[in-house]
Amino acid sequence: MNKQATGHLAALITILIWGTTFISTKVLLIDFAPIEILFFRFVMGFLALIVSYPRRIRGTTGRQEALFAAAGLCGVCLYYLLENIALTYTFASNVGVIISIAPFFTAILTHLFMKGEEKLEINFFAGFIVAMVGICLISFNGAKMQLNPLGDLLAVAAAIVWACYSVLTRKISAFGYHTIQTTRRVFAYGILFMIPALFLFDFHPGTERFYNPVYLGNMIFLGLGASALCFVTWNTSVKILGAVKTSIYIYLVPVITVTTSALILHENITILSGAGTILTLLGLFLSEYRGKTKTQEEI
Repeated sequence: MNKQATGHLAALITILIWGTTFISTKVLLIDFAPIEILFFRFVMGFLALIVSYPRRIRGTTGRQEALFAAAGLCGVCLYYLLENIALTYTFASNVGVIISIAPFFTAILTHLFMKGEEKLEINFFAGFIVAMVGICLISFNGAKMQLNPLGDLLAVAAAIVWACYSVLTRKISAFGYHTIQTTRRVFAYGILFMIPALFLFDFHPGTERFYNPVYLGNMIFLGLGASALCFVTWNTSVKILGAVKTSIYIYLVPVITVTTSALILHENITILSGAGTILTLLGLFLSEYRGKTKTQEEI
């Protein structure tokens, strides 16, 4: 398998797992507060990364540590806090659509701060429009879109923060460290920034809830799969493909959510959600098409 294929496979694996996390989160929310799920899963992920690759990063500069800290603040702490808080003020459908705009913000930030890194072409914007139409059909299927300014603005902020994380990850990949090492350092800073939030929200450190095998299994899935594994595969993809191409895979999250809802929760796939799925996939391929062709020509 060539390097480009590895990057696309890593992004696809990441999104396949992230697209199913809503099921585990929904189960855990019965007895866990959102901040508790967030803290426990990333602590578990951090410990797993230590075990899988115990070698420490040595000889970092102040600038490198600043980028690690910024990535931890954006990708681990702020993104999930903003998303969870947004869900308390607005509809999940609104948040789902708005978060899916992250690739657009990633493209803009990459163009502004990493000039010459990834050239934006018309097919990217055409694919973005097609994918967003599809995502809207999926998210607002059977429901009316209702604006909730505070919640919607928080969701926009979450999308911008994730775009910042993607660009920071691209910069960090140039340091030459092992991806597990850099991901672990980002997790460490993210958990550190998360600690003050524990005192602001309803956090209870009691571990007796983990005696329930259902809760334990879902937390392990979020900690080892959605956090430790997925952040490594996502960062690997960003390192190979770049921030913009990797972020395009975010379009698939609503598609995977619809599919897993049908398979696991036995929810019906309607005509609108089916059409939305097709348009979203079309938008993904349209956004990627020229990039792949160009890469092959360069090789």
